[in-house]
Amino acid sequence: MMISTLKQAILITIGTLFCLLSYSQTSTFPQLSMEAHRGGRGLFPENTIEAMKFALELPGTNTLEMDLCISKDKKVVVSHDVYFHQNITTTPQGKYLTAEEAKTHLLYQMNYDSIRKYDVGLKPHPDYPKQQRFATVKPLLEDLLNETEKTADKQGRKIYYNMEIKSRKAGDEKEHPVPEEFVDLVYKILKEKGIVSRTVIQSFDMRPLQVLHRKYPEVKLSLLTGKNAVSPQQMINRLGFTPAVYSPEYHTVSAEMIAFCHERNIKVLPWTVNTKEEIDQLISLGVDGIISDYPDLFKDVSRKTINK
Repeated sequence: MMISTLKQAILITIGTLFCLLSYSQTSTFPQLSMEAHRGGRGLFPENTIEAMKFALELPGTNTLEMDLCISKDKKVVVSHDVYFHQNITTTPQGKYLTAEEAKTHLLYQMNYDSIRKYDVGLKPHPDYPKQQRFATVKPLLEDLLNETEKTADKQGRKIYYNMEIKSRKAGDEKEHPVPEEFVDLVYKILKEKGIVSRTVIQSFDMRPLQVLHRKYPEVKLSLLTGKNAVSPQQMINRLGFTPAVYSPEYHTVSAEMIAFCHERNIKVLPWTVNTKEEIDQLISLGVDGIISDYPDLFKDVSRKTINK
């Protein structure tokens, strides 16, 4: 009788844990993560508050993808480049930068009060003629989150974030702080805003991911890989642990890659997919989400496959 009761208790406990685990997995990551790359830079100036808020108004978008840099006064700035890129920048004097001049305007060598004097929305982008043009600045992460969370609350839903840490070993203490300090600055904001469970941190640089895995294991991590990456097995071996997400350049995605990742409970999230045909093809192949410069394309994806 005691043995039977013990078995029943064990089975109930296992079942409870399984339900909790399943709930955790489904409630903190969309079934199909439809991500506005840099807020949807094909439509709005990249990595701006205006872009992120606009993306949230588009049917299908459930995740905002963005990039993080650090200023001289150690503020987390939403920016893809560690400098003011010549394709998007207008100086406080109303001038454009050459490629050579742009790379001397490093965010990590500027306090945020200086950074916010530069415009990144007025100059026509040579690669994205559909972008709306207006005056705007590189925002602080905390300011951006205040606005996106407020927008999502008005819509009565939760949104998700995919944030890339922009770092490389050669850039330590020149273009950004060392990985541990970088990670601590970002995590502090995620914790204060209460969005850790809804945020994935991604990077091509394995070092910040390794720091996060060690210090903040509750954070979901994504390994970004490019066109010339070796196999997922080799990349994950180099990383040293199994990430929640494997994020390859979309041309490199294959059925074999997806099978390998799914067997290990790793989600596959390709970047950057900018046509409806390619989006459909990759979803049919079995990817777990799409990162696109054109989140307006998501409206045609089956509503049944998107977990809002």
